[in-house]
Amino acid sequence: MRGPQINVTPLIDVLLTLIVMFMLVVAMDKEYQEKAQIPQPDQKNDASAREPERTIVIQILWTSKDAPPTVTINHEDVRWQDLETRLAQIYLKRVEKVAFVRGDADVDFQYVADVIDLAHHAGVQRVGLLTQGRMVEGE
Repeated sequence: MRGPQINVTPLIDVLLTLIVMFMLVVAMDKEYQEKAQIPQPDQKNDASAREPERTIVIQILWTSKDAPPTVTINHEDVRWQDLETRLAQIYLKRVEKVAFVRGDADVDFQYVADVIDLAHHAGVQRVGLLTQGRMVEGE
């Protein structure tokens, strides 16, 4: 004769429900969410020539197959060795520490990742990625 047995089917349903609830709670936590920075248009209608450019766009331009790509900051050529120093100079006095990175389609993503890493080292807190057709205000 067999002893009493517990029906575990309802317990498994409760367990799966709890797992789904914990996954939702973690997914809604701000710490684990990806933050996106979208370029905003300048609120002023008249642009003053004395003010420095608000939007900083770092562009990685493909040159040739065997050569590293060139880098520009707001269409100003910068050498790879000077990139971090130049970004540190730009962001030293800025309150808004946001940069946008645009890479040519032929550029290896490793170069884009290197630029993002150098930007973070130079004091940039938020980095946005731009596509080829996307222009930002002030560019």
